[in-house]
Amino acid sequence: MRKSRTIERIPVTEKDLREQVRTLCKLFGWKMYFSWTSIHSPRGFPDLVLANPGQRRVIFAELKSEKGQLTDYQREWLDTLEPAGAEVYLWRPGDIEGIADILRAPPDQLVNRGW
Repeated sequence: MRKSRTIERIPVTEKDLREQVRTLCKLFGWKMYFSWTSIHSPRGFPDLVLANPGQRRVIFAELKSEKGQLTDYQREWLDTLEPAGAEVYLWRPGDIEGIADILRAPPDQLVNRGW
């Protein structure tokens, strides 16, 4: 009788996720901004700002690991940007297919906006 194997998944870090998003941005024509050091940035400002002039869209995205939690400052930024009309997302590694759909689709075709 064979023993069943347990496959351990390698955790995807926020940095890994950022690089996956960077690849998707290049594929779908988005510009991506990321602050390498947030020393002079406001506390909790989203990790990424994405812009696509062809789609006339700007996205603010906070990246978290699967178990990562938003800080109060991060939540405050997301809660401020979204009612101001910004497209705002909280993205985790398990969301990568949905992220691709968001970046590919015009905003009027998005089903699940927000965070």
